[in-house]
Amino acid sequence: MKQLFLLLSISSIYSIANFAHAQSVQAGKEQIAAYSKEWKGERSADGRPRVSDDLVRRARSISLEEAWGVLRNEGYRNQFVGGWQIIRPDQPMAGRALTVTYMPSRPDMENPIKEQGKIEKRSGATNSWPIDMLTEGDIYIADGFGKIVDGTLIGDNLGNSIYAKSKNGVIFDGSVRDLEGLEAIEGFNGWVRGFDPSYIQGMVVSCINCPTRIGQATVLPGDLILAKKEGIVFIPAHLAEKVVVNSEFISLKDKFGHLRLRQGKYTPGEIDTAWNETIKADFLQWIKDNPKEVPMTKQQLDDFLKNRTW
Repeated sequence: MKQLFLLLSISSIYSIANFAHAQSVQAGKEQIAAYSKEWKGERSADGRPRVSDDLVRRARSISLEEAWGVLRNEGYRNQFVGGWQIIRPDQPMAGRALTVTYMPSRPDMENPIKEQGKIEKRSGATNSWPIDMLTEGDIYIADGFGKIVDGTLIGDNLGNSIYAKSKNGVIFDGSVRDLEGLEAIEGFNGWVRGFDPSYIQGMVVSCINCPTRIGQATVLPGDLILAKKEGIVFIPAHLAEKVVVNSEFISLKDKFGHLRLRQGKYTPGEIDTAWNETIKADFLQWIKDNPKEVPMTKQQLDDFLKNRTW
């Protein structure tokens, strides 16, 4: 046991001592692939699962509660985080997660990280490094350990750069500054813990594109993010299509049910419980007669209906 403890201690010391020589500031493609094995689709250049632009677009229109329900049924029980201050509460945001973890800085850790940043040709303060990696459809997601004063991860200058690269905004378990300047960036949005006039101090990036924690949720790079006024749902990439299509189908059912109730064709009891074969047939015919109401492709709908238990 003592030999094992000594071996582990030596290994830990070796890893820390060689940070600047061996460990990148960001997770490598192999590491990202290791904890996203269930994703079988395309990946971004940095190795993150790349949920399609179509699914990202459609996700903005689905109900947060419906998405949460699908994830709950799949065994993902820690995917929602609420209690945010939002720059534009009525403007939903969806995108692919680029994750960042910040830590309180201390010289013996911060200095090797900054030296490694120089080796990797990263410029500026560490809070700007993730911005250089953003691509369209990404969301900059950061664990800023809830710091408000001196925890402002961006202001309006960095906000402009973020929106120019991602056409999206930010989710920070931390704060931002220059609220008026950020509000002036048309299309930019942010879910944060607070606003403060101070500038960032005593914080350093510890890892980019590593699993990070936002509230009670673990977020992986490449997750599909749905942020609305109620809060945020973090959707594992491999479940993105299932969540979106399920949510769209539930929305279609609700739209059809509300229509038939207004028409007086069925009773509330018939619509609000398991549908009989007559209602199911009526619903499927309504879908055929109203293709513009259907957001998913015919193939996605057919595949979904094969396994649907109603």
